[in-house]
Amino acid sequence: MAAQMDAANAASEADHERGPLGLIAAGGRLPLDVAKAARSGGRRVFVLAVKGHADPAIEAFPHAWVGIGQIGRCLSLLRANSVKDVVLIGGIQKPHLLSIRFDWAVLGIVPRLLRTWRGGDDHLLSGVLDYLEDKGFNPVGAHQVAPELVAPLGLLTPSRGPNTGEKADIAFGRKCLTALSPFDVGQALVVHDRRVLAIEAAEGTDRMLKRIAGLRKAKALALKGIAGVLVKTPKAGQDLRADMPAIGPDTVEHAKTAGLAGIAVEAGRVLMADPQAVVAAAEKAGLFLVGVAAEPEEGGR
Repeated sequence: MAAQMDAANAASEADHERGPLGLIAAGGRLPLDVAKAARSGGRRVFVLAVKGHADPAIEAFPHAWVGIGQIGRCLSLLRANSVKDVVLIGGIQKPHLLSIRFDWAVLGIVPRLLRTWRGGDDHLLSGVLDYLEDKGFNPVGAHQVAPELVAPLGLLTPSRGPNTGEKADIAFGRKCLTALSPFDVGQALVVHDRRVLAIEAAEGTDRMLKRIAGLRKAKALALKGIAGVLVKTPKAGQDLRADMPAIGPDTVEHAKTAGLAGIAVEAGRVLMADPQAVVAAAEKAGLFLVGVAAEPEEGGR
């Protein structure tokens, strides 16, 4: 017991020396879940809440509201609050570059900003991480701060698992997502009978599922009854410190409305907002939810 107390005290002292954990919080409930997990683990938290995106409930933590283009303000606030470790968390739709009101800090990084902005989400977020590192911060992943939010391996819904055909669809869907990875396109798709019904693009997973529901309602998809699987995984080689794939209770509800049979996510590499609520929602909806083992990437990564 004494040894455990010593270890806990040492961890607390280490966290104090690193200063508060900085959260750059966008949309959804994951920023709240990560902030709560960090605080429960004894880590102080300081939040930069993105205007128009972050949940107002984030104000339960020390915070400041910032605009997307307020780069200098963000850096100043992080430094003023002794932040070293920074987590990017939450969903956000990439705005048009010319619609953003940038502050003075952008003047010295215009060429870098233009290079970073051209491309997909992973390219953009990797550029943000590199910029934070150049400015002396340490970007960390939400999965490192809140491992309890990471999808575990195995079947999570005891009452319903994937059948043989659905397992084949999961494997097929994962191969498709891996093949798309070099193009920085989406982290999810819907597949049935080895036929891709939808691929997540800029609209995000929930809107993709709404699209499936609309197609089925319009009888534009020849599907009978409950059919199709949502497969969600990171892109091959993706930096999981930013834009780590995530699902939540809303994802389950959209999958149900779309008439899907279940959801498969990559264990250890997909976040679940409020994991207990996600599992309960899947059970109630009659969907299976399964965490599948990560496949080794080329080069042993």
